[in-house]
Amino acid sequence: MILASQLVIFTCIWIIVTPNAFAAAEIKKPRPCCSSSMKQTCKQETRMRKDDSTKVRPLKYKQLLHIEDDDFAMRPGFGVSPVPVGIDVQIESIDNISEVNMDFTMTFYLRHYWKDERLSFPSKTNKSMTFDHRLIKKIWVPDIFFVHSKRSFIHDTTVENIMLRVYPDGNILFSVRITVSAMCFMDFSRFPLDTQNCSLELESYAYNEEDLMLYWKHGNMSLNTDDHISLSQFFIEEFSASSGFAFYSSTGWYNRLFINFVLKRHIFFFVLQTYFPAILMVMLSWVSFWIDQRAVPARVSLGITTVLTMSTILSGVSASMPQVSYIKAVDVYLWVSSLFVFLSVIEYAAVNYLTTEEEQKLFQTGKLSGTYNIDAAQAMAFDGCYHDSKTDMDQTSFSPHSEEDSMRRSTGSLSTDSPCIKRRKSLRGHVGRIILENNHVIDTYSRILFPIVYITFNLFYWSIYV
Repeated sequence: MILASQLVIFTCIWIIVTPNAFAAAEIKKPRPCCSSSMKQTCKQETRMRKDDSTKVRPLKYKQLLHIEDDDFAMRPGFGVSPVPVGIDVQIESIDNISEVNMDFTMTFYLRHYWKDERLSFPSKTNKSMTFDHRLIKKIWVPDIFFVHSKRSFIHDTTVENIMLRVYPDGNILFSVRITVSAMCFMDFSRFPLDTQNCSLELESYAYNEEDLMLYWKHGNMSLNTDDHISLSQFFIEEFSASSGFAFYSSTGWYNRLFINFVLKRHIFFFVLQTYFPAILMVMLSWVSFWIDQRAVPARVSLGITTVLTMSTILSGVSASMPQVSYIKAVDVYLWVSSLFVFLSVIEYAAVNYLTTEEEQKLFQTGKLSGTYNIDAAQAMAFDGCYHDSKTDMDQTSFSPHSEEDSMRRSTGSLSTDSPCIKRRKSLRGHVGRIILENNHVIDTYSRILFPIVYITFNLFYWSIYV
């Protein structure tokens, strides 16, 4: 019994003393010593762990900007006052202006300025932090869109051209590079002597004036342009910035910003391609007034050629212009020029008709002794050589005093030249007189009246539109 009690007591003491002995042994156990090479390896691993902070930095930035702690689906200062967002624009280029589509394409840098105290962070050096497009989806940014835009995109070469800069006090700069194709409501009533006023309009899509207030950051100086901007058919007279309001019946009033620019068209291209050819065609149609009225093929072909050429010029101008319902300045000039060409053809039709009527009256009254002069003029008009249906040797000139030639032929005098050559030699000294004698009074007046009227029209036209 005594032995059993001693065994139980000894067992309890053993259980209590053994863990403490093991703990003391662990405390007193010396750490293993490292060699010099092992110590250097341990230091390098420690340094690499400190330098490799790629997985830690984003977490530090999120903690520094409190991105995980705040709800950035709401705008800054919600329920207190509208957040002011300043805008400035750096225009890089105006790539294309289309009259047919009535639009323009512009590339520019759009910069936003606002303050979000939720992104403020402590900084001893008061330096800002710059981020790329990856942070944009995690914070609140203004939802600016372009009114009347047809196409737009953010440049993404080599990455998306987006920059976000956050300052310690919460001020934010958000810059993006955009190309926009927007409508320009053009007026072509003075084309091509016109001046077009185009504008690009910026507005918030979701936030009305109670939530967001858009304004130009630096007033009129908020709009900057590159010096090398140039266009093929226009030169830019003016760039200006303005602001206003837009009302939508279902959502209310919105702040709207305007980028206005004035374009004046270069006229020299259209002078060479449209106006100068039209003037030449009109002047060419006047040549028919100086051609003998019996030269039917010459005058008719000249008139038809000028009419068809004016039609071609009109078609070319219409194909490059939108189908507007009003008259353009170039239409006025081309249609008046076409009218002058058409009237020159009608003038010859009138001359030919009246000449025929007068000759028929002379035949009926017997004042015209024969068909000699008429037939000679007709033959001369066609080939410069007189032709007679009865005999080809009876007449050698258009002079009414041809008795001497008849007497020489009756006496049998022969000439070494052919009959046609003789007739042509005799006609050389009488062509001018024959044309003047056979000239109709309408041709005489047309030679003076047509140029005077056309010059007067040009004076009025250029004084009104230039």
